[in-house]
Amino acid sequence: QVQLVESGGGLVQAGDSLRLSCAASGRTFSNYVMGWFRQAPGKEREFVAGISWSGARTYYADSVKGRFTISRDNTKNTVYLQMSSLKPEDTAVYYCAAQVGSSYRASAAYAYWGQGTQVTVSS
Repeated sequence: QVQLVESGGGLVQAGDSLRLSCAASGRTFSNYVMGWFRQAPGKEREFVAGISWSGARTYYADSVKGRFTISRDNTKNTVYLQMSSLKPEDTAVYYCAAQVGSSYRASAAYAYWGQGTQVTVSS
């Protein structure tokens, strides 16, 4: 079992930056591929970013590429999502998730999920 707790969400203006954190506890954090997903009202949950267990490989949705950066600190059991140049369409609940496989973009591949943190971007 892995427990995930997100933090760092909030209300910001378009163009601002925000950093989300996801703290993990339980099994060995470095064994897991980590991902960030988001779900806007009335929409399906979508992949945002993923990172390999070592941090050497990262993957992004086209909609956030160049604006968001995923990283992890295995000594702190934490994965981060640095979000810059935020847009109103980035408004969503953001979830972090963990898996032991390598299907970074598939939500069904992730076995463990956090509760989510709300990000609201005003225009």
